[in-house]
Amino acid sequence: MNLRLIAAQIIDAVTDGHSLSDSLETKLATVKDARDRGFIQAVVFGVCRYYTYLDVLLSYLLQKPMKAKDSDVHALLLVGLYQLCFMRVPPHAAVAETVNAAGALRQPWARGLVNAVLREYLRHGDQVKEKMQGDLESDYAHPAWWIHNIKKAWPEHWRAILEANNTHPPFALRVNARKIARDDYLTMLIQAGITASAIPETEHGIIVPTTENIEALPGFAQGLVSVQDGAAQLAASLLALAPGQRVLDACAAPGGKLAHLLEIAPQSLTCIAVEKEKSRMHFITDNLKRLSLQAACVNADVGETNTWWDGVLFDRILLDAPCSASGVIRRHPDIKLLRQPTDIASLARTQRRLLDALWPLLKPHGLLLYATCSIFPEENVQVIKDFLATHPDATEEPIQATWGLSSEMGRQILPGMHNMDGFYYACLRK
Repeated sequence: MNLRLIAAQIIDAVTDGHSLSDSLETKLATVKDARDRGFIQAVVFGVCRYYTYLDVLLSYLLQKPMKAKDSDVHALLLVGLYQLCFMRVPPHAAVAETVNAAGALRQPWARGLVNAVLREYLRHGDQVKEKMQGDLESDYAHPAWWIHNIKKAWPEHWRAILEANNTHPPFALRVNARKIARDDYLTMLIQAGITASAIPETEHGIIVPTTENIEALPGFAQGLVSVQDGAAQLAASLLALAPGQRVLDACAAPGGKLAHLLEIAPQSLTCIAVEKEKSRMHFITDNLKRLSLQAACVNADVGETNTWWDGVLFDRILLDAPCSASGVIRRHPDIKLLRQPTDIASLARTQRRLLDALWPLLKPHGLLLYATCSIFPEENVQVIKDFLATHPDATEEPIQATWGLSSEMGRQILPGMHNMDGFYYACLRK
């Protein structure tokens, strides 16, 4: 079993349009050793994170561009270059093992090409890097269209956003307020020898050093704590929950925000969670079971209300809308490869469709919280402005907070701000 070959196969699948998490899960199922799994994961996340940089670097090392049909060899070359550029793997081992992986591709010429390219980098890598300076795609490891769109949206912050996207995200937890206070759980972590600190912008958030074994955290199996970024934890408090309310969590998977609002929910609150993707329903139910929480879970397109709604209005609606996920690239670096420029307009149409469909389900004086993990105004401020222009019974309720940036509508957190992912929130009152 050649670990570099497995990593290259995963990268090849991502460039063919498959998500990194799905491709990684499939391939890792065949790898038994935990260290081997960790190595593969480090390589594929690293290649995705620096894909554009590595691709530009490779173009300087090749005598002629590679053919599209040789995408597997291309992926393996990036795996080799990533080891030499960013990992502590001894160069001779990185070259030898990557060349051996090329032998398994059943293309006789591949071994020679991989060997020549990697050794060329070892000989002349510094000179090549000097030639690459000033190329924005390699400097910031983002495709050109990403750089252009982010510069347009955030002319004062674009460099910080791009740099944050290429960093490793912090490991954030949410303490279950039903079972333990945050300060008490911090004490448990300290007693277990784990350094931790509170996320000041949240009521229940904690930052800990990255851990490979989540289930080993104190009280995890007992539901004392869950993994959730600090920005995502802001949703529950923004809903301003009260006893007896009926709440809809639209687009609910994987269930983190749902679980949080149930953890802080007053008595007699009822919640319905709707998720379109059947394959993701188990994430919701597994989370609720571990945390001893209850909600009615429905597998349906939340926008097709005639297929699931019972006609009873909601006091609160959380619409965590499908989006470009441009705010969570540091956690999911394959987003840079999977998204296309035309996706933004298409997603904005979906977001407006869902808002239009769910608004009639909200009681008078009720609150709808619109959320995305996007940083693009086309999916955020513009969607809310367009909605308000066509719904005279809707008003924006400004969010009073110290986190993020105040937008024309709602508030925006940029990637890395407050040590959080990029997120957008807007509150609409009926």
